[in-house]
Amino acid sequence: MYSHLPPNYKPNPVAVPILLGALFLVGPAVCAAAQSAPATAPSARSAPLVQPGPPGAPSKTLPANTPATVPKLSHDDVEFMQGMIMHHQQAVEMTALIPSHTQNEAVRALGRRISLSQSDEIKFMRKWLENRGQSTSMAGSMPGMPDMDASGNQMPLMPGMLTPQQMDALRHASGQEFDRLFLTGMIQHHGGALVMVTDLFNSAGAGQDADLFEFATDVDNTQRAEIKIMQNMLKEN
Repeated sequence: MYSHLPPNYKPNPVAVPILLGALFLVGPAVCAAAQSAPATAPSARSAPLVQPGPPGAPSKTLPANTPATVPKLSHDDVEFMQGMIMHHQQAVEMTALIPSHTQNEAVRALGRRISLSQSDEIKFMRKWLENRGQSTSMAGSMPGMPDMDASGNQMPLMPGMLTPQQMDALRHASGQEFDRLFLTGMIQHHGGALVMVTDLFNSAGAGQDADLFEFATDVDNTQRAEIKIMQNMLKEN
């Protein structure tokens, strides 16, 4: 065991008792420190639990013993995501007209921002639905005909979406007239998204999924801010 020591090595008869005495002195000190330490760390459950409220509503403080539960998949959640995909797609279609219909740089910059953000959100919504085994289009729509239901009838538009006549007028406008139709149309469009978020949170059991709650709240905040920007742009024009 000690083959690495020199052959003529002899232990110091004085050092051994000193070492043993130090060990006996350290032992009680360690035990005393262990006894003075708290037995357990403060429980995380003692912190207040706050349940965020929907946009415009206050948060709620829940009892500390509230059990954690995984929210069930709500049919209203699925329909909200499917409908919002269709809603966002029209907004992206509207912004795609900007480069060839107006030279207004403020409108162009706004269109780029809306197109980028809503295209990213479409990807998020599709992924959310796919991860839950749900269709990314409105339930009952016919393959290859997203505006038709299973009976071949025209599906009703989501709140705020432009009618075919409004979209046709936008496509045939240019310059300042295009700017006016685009801004008024997108204000209408954004307002419809706010209605959809409100309807979601007013539905019993809906909007409890953490990812969906954060997304819907962000849609509400972002589109309210963009409505104010567009209203100011209309006044300036």
